[in-house]
Amino acid sequence: MLAFALAPVGAQEPLSLFNGTTLEGWDGDPRFWKVQDGCITGQTTAEVPTEANTFLVWTLGEVDDFELTAEYKIESGNSGIQVRSFRLPDRPWGIGGYQADFEAGDRYSGIIYGENFRGILADRGQQTRIGEDHQPAVTGKTGEDEVLQKVVKKGDWNQYRIVAKGFTLQNYINGQLTAELTDADTQMRRRGGLLALQVHAGPPMKVQFRNLKLKRLPLTEGKKVVFIAGNPSHGPGDHEHRAGSMLLANSLNESSGGKILATVYNNGWPQDPSALSNADAIVMYSDGGGGHMVNPRLADVEAAHQRGVGIGCIHYAVEIPKGQGGDHFLRWIGGYFEMDWSVNPHWDAEFKSFPGHAVAAGLEPFKINDEWYYHMRFRENMQGVTPVLTAVAPKETMNRPDGTHSGNAAVREDVAKGVPQHVGWVSDNANGSRGFGFTGGHFHRNWKNEAFRRTVLNSIAWIAKADIPAGGMVSRPPTDEEMAANLDLKK
Repeated sequence: MLAFALAPVGAQEPLSLFNGTTLEGWDGDPRFWKVQDGCITGQTTAEVPTEANTFLVWTLGEVDDFELTAEYKIESGNSGIQVRSFRLPDRPWGIGGYQADFEAGDRYSGIIYGENFRGILADRGQQTRIGEDHQPAVTGKTGEDEVLQKVVKKGDWNQYRIVAKGFTLQNYINGQLTAELTDADTQMRRRGGLLALQVHAGPPMKVQFRNLKLKRLPLTEGKKVVFIAGNPSHGPGDHEHRAGSMLLANSLNESSGGKILATVYNNGWPQDPSALSNADAIVMYSDGGGGHMVNPRLADVEAAHQRGVGIGCIHYAVEIPKGQGGDHFLRWIGGYFEMDWSVNPHWDAEFKSFPGHAVAAGLEPFKINDEWYYHMRFRENMQGVTPVLTAVAPKETMNRPDGTHSGNAAVREDVAKGVPQHVGWVSDNANGSRGFGFTGGHFHRNWKNEAFRRTVLNSIAWIAKADIPAGGMVSRPPTDEEMAANLDLKK
């Protein structure tokens, strides 16, 4: 069990990334990383060298806009702190990306380096800007190189502070700004990614870290969407929470022109206590009902809702037990699947018309088979709720006997009368926040359908209060390889 306490959603107190006793929440080559004297310690020796730079990676989440403080001491060699970084595919614990450099010598402490990522991006004392040619150009100064080196306490403890806002990164050592980078290289710059600590190849070295604290900052550019993908469920190709969330997140990141930054937490509720603290929208794609991952965390998500965060639920995630859970969902998203009231048949739903609402931008009539839940429990008089996908359920959807999910007198009467059923909707909430529910998403294959996918992308952008183009959130059709990526291993 991880030794990190769950902070309330929206808390702005810095998160401690190291518990002082173990490397829980971190992943690195055990030959080089350990806890010694209450510090994260990276060390190589003549007997156990590393052939390439190797990293200790924080595994609980990724960083985007943030302020990170850490104390370090280095006895020999070179090291650094990686931010917004990525794993290298050709070796374990290999990392590339922005690095706040430091060393035991006199040359590199305080620079912004691109590990496997364009080389030196801002030297000590420099303010730089990188354009489409991928090369840094000096635009100003943070100080004199020799003066800034004297700020560093060689062989002793120093405080590193890294601030990332938008596409600007700043390094501080012992309170002094040492380097600043504005990355305008649209092909290579990174908006988010991993956090990691470095042990450098070469002669034996030792580096120690303590008091690592992360504070997430509201995005200075665009909106942040946090997907929470539930645990593996059902058979192959069904309830692919992880693969579906990652496909949708990638589509938003690619197609929004930088207006949306989407990140995904897999396999249930995030272990990162700060995961939602700078979110503009939360999207849950998971199993629901009594086992819904949000049931123990209603108070945390309610806190996010109260500060205006949009909330959306896809497929089974719209089902929550009535009572406390149902009341929360009515406030957050305007409706929910209520057992003994709603039903979950598989059927071909045909959507012929759409509301005059921003979330329907670019939608054309379509027909598709899915496990479309219907007869939702909505707010009284549909207050603040706008149906987006509406279809008439065929009588064959009532072929099953009555049951908690299969039928009841009220739904049978509505189906017999041909009452249109709302299977996708958005909600304007009393506190100014927004929500959506989308009952499809049982079959992973359906994300290839343009209208199906656009409905959800539009809904996500809308609850995050991002601008939706007149033609909707147009995304590139996923390839077969992309559809097969990130599927859960299932028997």
